[in-house]
Amino acid sequence: MIEDADHLGTRRQPYLRRMMESESATARFMFTARAPSRIIDALRSRTLHIRIPGVEPDRMEATLAGVAARERLEPVAGLVGDMIHVSSGNLRKALFTFELLARTGRLDDRGSVHRLVAASTLQAGRLMVEMALRGRVIEWRWQELRGRKKKVQTGALAELDKMMTEQALDADDIISQLHRVLTSGRLMLAPALQLDMLDSLARCDVRLRRSIHPRIQFERFLHETAAAGIRHGMALT
Repeated sequence: MIEDADHLGTRRQPYLRRMMESESATARFMFTARAPSRIIDALRSRTLHIRIPGVEPDRMEATLAGVAARERLEPVAGLVGDMIHVSSGNLRKALFTFELLARTGRLDDRGSVHRLVAASTLQAGRLMVEMALRGRVIEWRWQELRGRKKKVQTGALAELDKMMTEQALDADDIISQLHRVLTSGRLMLAPALQLDMLDSLARCDVRLRRSIHPRIQFERFLHETAAAGIRHGMALT
C-alpha cells in the first residue's frame, strides 16, 4: 500500500514500475493519489482506477465517535461537528485534526478547531503574501539562541518553510490556501494586482504538476509576487 503515490516524482516511479513487473506473480500494489495526472502513463496503464468520493458526514461522525469511545476521549459538544465541517469529506484530515487536538489537550474547547484552521491556513498564507508584496522574500537577521547569536532566515520564504515543515501542508493545500487568501478580500488588493497574482498562482499550480520540488515552484511564485508589488507600488526596489 503506497499512500500519495503522485508525490513519488518522475524519477522514482519508473523504479516502482519495474518492481511491479518483477513481483506481479506474488504481490499486488495499491496506490492512493490526490492528483492521478502526476502518475506516469506506464503505471496508470497497469492499474485499475477507483475514484473514492468524499465521506458522508454521518459516516464521519460515526467513525470519530468510535475513535473517541475506544480512546476514552470526551470532546466538548459540537467539536466533532466542527471537525467534520472543516474536513469537507476528507476522513483522514478529520482523524488527524482529532488526534492533534487530543494530544494537545484541547478537546474541551470548541473554538480550538477554528483557531487551528486559522493558524494553519489563511493566517500563515496571508502573512507570506504580504511579505512578498513588500519585497521581503528573502531576509536574514541575527537571533540569540541558547546564549549565542545565530543568523536565521525570515521573510516570505521562512513562512513558506514553516508551512511545509512545521504545519506539514502539501503543495495542493498551499495552493488552495493562497487562492483563498487572494480571493477573500482581506488583503484589499487592487483588481489589476489581484489578477496578476492569480495568474501567477495558476502558472505555479501547473508547474507543480510536472515537478518533484514544490518549494522551488513556490519560491518562483513569491518572487513573481514581489515583482508585481513593485509594479503596483507596494514594494521598494
